[in-house]
Amino acid sequence: MSYINNKALKLASFALASMFVIGLSGCAPEVGSEQWCKQMSDKDKGDWTANEAADYAKNCVF
Repeated sequence: MSYINNKALKLASFALASMFVIGLSGCAPEVGSEQWCKQMSDKDKGDWTANEAADYAKNCVF
């Protein structure tokens, strides 16, 4: 009986963790949107990745 409860607890923990990760991923603005450009301009330029810098130049500058 303990084995079944342990397995159910692991499954419930996994489901909860999955929902948390999915919830966090929905918070980021779409690359190239006005909100994303504002967020990037507020971010320290030294913390930008090469891809972020290229996307910023392509979507926010030109």
